[in-house]
Amino acid sequence: MRTRSEDLELLLAVVDSGGFSAAAGRLGVPVARVSRAIQRLERELAAPLLNRTTRSVALTEEGSEFVARVREGLEALNAAEEGLVTRREQPSGRLRVDAASPFVLHQLVPLVAEFRERYPSIQLELSASDDIINLLEQRTDVAIRIGALEDSTLHARPLGRSPLYLVASPAYLDTHGRPTAPAELGRHERLGFIGPATLNRWPIEGLASWDITPTLAASSGEVVRHLCLAGHGIAYLSNFMIRADIDAGRLETVLDDYTLHGGPRERVQAVYYRNTAMSSRIQAFLDVMAPRLTL
Repeated sequence: MRTRSEDLELLLAVVDSGGFSAAAGRLGVPVARVSRAIQRLERELAAPLLNRTTRSVALTEEGSEFVARVREGLEALNAAEEGLVTRREQPSGRLRVDAASPFVLHQLVPLVAEFRERYPSIQLELSASDDIINLLEQRTDVAIRIGALEDSTLHARPLGRSPLYLVASPAYLDTHGRPTAPAELGRHERLGFIGPATLNRWPIEGLASWDITPTLAASSGEVVRHLCLAGHGIAYLSNFMIRADIDAGRLETVLDDYTLHGGPRERVQAVYYRNTAMSSRIQAFLDVMAPRLTL
């Protein structure tokens, strides 16, 4: 039987996905079901919620105000649900965790089996996003963020620091030589990021500018790592994703004596919204993961 809350969830999915088809695909339901839900809401409210075009949808003025209230209401329902869950001995329910793809692959995935064995009633969902996401819009419970936080509405639980190193493959160094001074980086292939610019800042003592111009750039840290492993140049990457490569000899560090540590980009923290209590699911996840991370 159809419920009002289901229609509201479909409305938020349309808004957050940018269209009816995208929302249907994200939720795995027919487009017609999504369309009927929006029509029912508009009919019951006697107000248009969305302006539709052949390419996209946009909220009307009434729709914008209504969606904001809906988000507040669903958040309150979730908080009530979490309050009940905390009374149970064993946490249960859905837990969506977001982190950059390298962190998911190198840190979280190896610990999933232990977490699921300890908390079989929690339905874990891992989202690998290399861009900063809106936790509410993506219905994410907790995100692992690397670097300084800019959103003051988020509460952060520090998980530690992951030092960054300049690294290259042995094959690259055999072909191009090992830099012995920071000034020599200018003649080397530099692997960096398409954006943001802060990811192309290499705190190396003796460089006139820490902001480097990549000779080859990618949007994902994992792609940069693979380019480095394949011998395409020197990269500046976090220990959490390259330590195994260094220990196995697949990558070597360079200019260690000039590399500065302790900057904000080394911070690793779990974040969630200040106006929601940490649920037992989030607490359980962090209690398992935090002490086992190899940052």
